[in-house]
Amino acid sequence: MNKKFLKAIVLTILGLIILGIGFYLVKTADETNNIMRTLPYIMIGIGCGIFGHYLGNLFSISATLKYPDKAKNIEIEQKDERNIIIANKSKAKAYDLMIFVYGAILLAFGLMQVDMRVIIILTVSYLFIVFYGVFYRIKFDKEM
Repeated sequence: MNKKFLKAIVLTILGLIILGIGFYLVKTADETNNIMRTLPYIMIGIGCGIFGHYLGNLFSISATLKYPDKAKNIEIEQKDERNIIIANKSKAKAYDLMIFVYGAILLAFGLMQVDMRVIIILTVSYLFIVFYGVFYRIKFDKEM
């Protein structure tokens, strides 16, 4: 059995276990104001993410094992320069749109007088993304 296939199986099961524990905690946890109020939902989200990601990888790996000729064509297409440029341009457009949408959401939350902690968390994450983009812009300008 392929190492990637085995890893995908293990992590799919792990995601399912985390998801199940999250649902169990939702049903059994009493009403508290501590982390136990949000932990089950965080576990459900993380479990769904891990389960879905690695289940997709599992299907992909099993398909490539069944059809090795198709797998080679897919690998060539993924490494094709044209497809890489298209993917990078679409990510750049999505980033540009996200900056404006995120700013609008921050403004709307501010006008709706949402709790200040929520606005601060959103603002810090917004600034992190912006500074991350500026960092890589400077880095790529120096390289190219």
